[in-house]
Amino acid sequence: MTVHRFRVEGIVQGVGFRPFVYRTAAELDLDGWVANVNGHVEGEVAGPPHAVEEFAARLRTDAPALARVRCVRLTDGPGRPSYREGFRVRHSAPRPTDTAPREIPPDAAICDACLAELRDPHDRRHRYPFINCTDCGPRATIIEDLPYDRVRTTMRRFPLCPACAAEYADPGDRRFHAEPVACPVCGPRLAWNDLRGEQALRAAVKTVDAGGIVAVKGLGGYQLVCDAGDAAAVAELRRRKRRPAKPFAVMVGDIDAVVRLARCGAGERAALTAPERPVVLLARRRHGGTGPPLAHEVHPGLRQVGLFLPTTGLHHLLLDELARPLVVTSGNRTDEPIAVDDAEAARTLASVADGFLTHDRPIRSRYDDSVVQFTGRTRITVRRARGLAPAPLRLAVREPVAGVGAQLKHTVTLAADGRAHLGPHTGDLADLATHDAFVATYDHLKRLTGIEPRVLAHDPHPGYLSTQWAAAQSLRLIPVQHHHAHVAACAAEHGVRGPFLGVAYDGLGLGDDGTLWGGEILVADLSGYRRVGRFATAPLPGGDAAVRHPSRTALGHLLGGETLGFPHPYPWLTRPFTDRLDPAEVTAVSAMVARDVNCPRASSAGRLFDTVASLLGLCDRVSYEGEAAVLLEAAAGGTRAVPLGHRVVRERGLWVYDPAPTLAELLRRQLDGEPVGMLAAAFHAMLAAVTGELVARAVAEGAPRTVCLGGGCFVNRRLLTDVKRRLRAQGLRVLVGGQVPVGDGGISYGQAAVAAARLAGER
Repeated sequence: MTVHRFRVEGIVQGVGFRPFVYRTAAELDLDGWVANVNGHVEGEVAGPPHAVEEFAARLRTDAPALARVRCVRLTDGPGRPSYREGFRVRHSAPRPTDTAPREIPPDAAICDACLAELRDPHDRRHRYPFINCTDCGPRATIIEDLPYDRVRTTMRRFPLCPACAAEYADPGDRRFHAEPVACPVCGPRLAWNDLRGEQALRAAVKTVDAGGIVAVKGLGGYQLVCDAGDAAAVAELRRRKRRPAKPFAVMVGDIDAVVRLARCGAGERAALTAPERPVVLLARRRHGGTGPPLAHEVHPGLRQVGLFLPTTGLHHLLLDELARPLVVTSGNRTDEPIAVDDAEAARTLASVADGFLTHDRPIRSRYDDSVVQFTGRTRITVRRARGLAPAPLRLAVREPVAGVGAQLKHTVTLAADGRAHLGPHTGDLADLATHDAFVATYDHLKRLTGIEPRVLAHDPHPGYLSTQWAAAQSLRLIPVQHHHAHVAACAAEHGVRGPFLGVAYDGLGLGDDGTLWGGEILVADLSGYRRVGRFATAPLPGGDAAVRHPSRTALGHLLGGETLGFPHPYPWLTRPFTDRLDPAEVTAVSAMVARDVNCPRASSAGRLFDTVASLLGLCDRVSYEGEAAVLLEAAAGGTRAVPLGHRVVRERGLWVYDPAPTLAELLRRQLDGEPVGMLAAAFHAMLAAVTGELVARAVAEGAPRTVCLGGGCFVNRRLLTDVKRRLRAQGLRVLVGGQVPVGDGGISYGQAAVAAARLAGER
């Protein structure tokens, strides 16, 4: 007999790991015990040496599907075992002296076994909305503290009935130590006003069937649900939610329903059916496909639609009863955080929902739905939230640091000991409510991970609420330039340690020279960078007002764009554009540009997208960030086109793209009657060609041959595809974020990566 202690680190709590350890030890006839300790699993194992070695090997290779084993440590234990009772699962206990960072399991969608029970009339959990087991169900949204046990979750208020307690204690049952386990006798119940259970569900179904809007309490917050084929219902949801154009996500019953509506490749199919169940952005089939029709109002003007499969038993019950696609969108009004508290939901959604399908299981942490998309085989994370966050990502970091994010698509990252915990999507830090949601997420993530940051990395923009919050803390601050954070996030995710060439295309970020950047070519490593290329600057008349009004951005380019030694060829071409605008606005903007009043200059790729969308008559006013660019990509479709004219010049030591020839040719061809789709496609082709030229110039001057792409513009499938093709044709290694959001949702991870590298350089 040999006796050993073992310790398993990674995502090993809330994923059925202790039952797995128990069964493995029993199969090998080993004695000992296992328990959750803080954020990992520990135990003692006793038996013949060969069996103990086999036991340790299986912990690494045969772990449950939801587990992520980072390391298994086996050390000598006491000389003789102190028990002769076989193998046991011990009660968990916190250990204050263990300060190692802890890993939190994300929520997992209902598994096939639970779904079969949900639909089995002879099963005691038939039609029970909160069905789960060790392979599925709520995790991050209900955890209050670690180690992960029922008493430290929001399920502690639901004592187990004898039947559930027997399953919980039975090593042969898949609910053995499943902490959220429940049934109709002892678990949470649905409610609709005074109705409970099935009656509450029927009331919600009846409301949706009649064209109403229902607020449904989901895993990570409330969701607003209506019939996706009912144009009037969807239009009313837009009016009440104050969301005039941004696409809605649509939930369908199974993968066959997805295939009937949209083109779905192997990567998309795998993502849709994975335990995280993200929203996947897909191209609609021509003429709408063969499934039930979706109202035009679901994704107006776009061929791309976000589809996802049911996450919980409750979602399945709703879809089974209604037998049609459903709009399932965040339970909030635009620019507000998703509602999680019942009283908060009743207050904020009273004017939006016709009724509330709620329940009595509290939501501890706010998690919106994750969003991903595919460009060929490349997976891009658009929003990292439920199902994905806060699972750790690798990062070369030792000293505990936090990246507090930017302003839009906000996230926060805590990092230590080689891991980074990228928290869930908060939203845009526009007001006190979203700011408070950010602070609450930060505090809870600290508590769960055990990471107490000694350094805060932040954006240098003084107007960002995240920057202002960081400045108020009594910790060391490390400012990280916005676009450096974008490309550093990509590099860190892929483990790039040495120098690389960064291409950062986004809306706006404060640059080192006091102007607003957004079309940048950087030679960088994780510690620092130097700017080697950029887009020419143009004024943003009215500052933030120009961001909301692409017509102002277009006037800024036409009236005050950087000339770079060449006269602008616009004057006689601009009349058709300016004639369709409000004359008073044109006069006011012209005066602002001429006098340089409230006209910050920006070298932004995102604002150039806005300019072209406005010139082509696609969008003069946006209702959500990126709308003009989305419409421009949709207009381009799959049209093949020769790039518009462009010019790259040397200006004060930088390679600069001058958009004047591009815009002049665009206006000329528009006057000649060329279709908008062809011009939109030619613009995308031009931008890819310019990127290839800027990168080639930098490489010729000695820049690295590894290129990291970052910034929200690379959510654009067409741009990303064309840029990757051109750069790879130059023999370059091209990387883009996969698990880390490519847009501002990845900024906090990039900030943490830069801070960690700078701290390492100080040692």
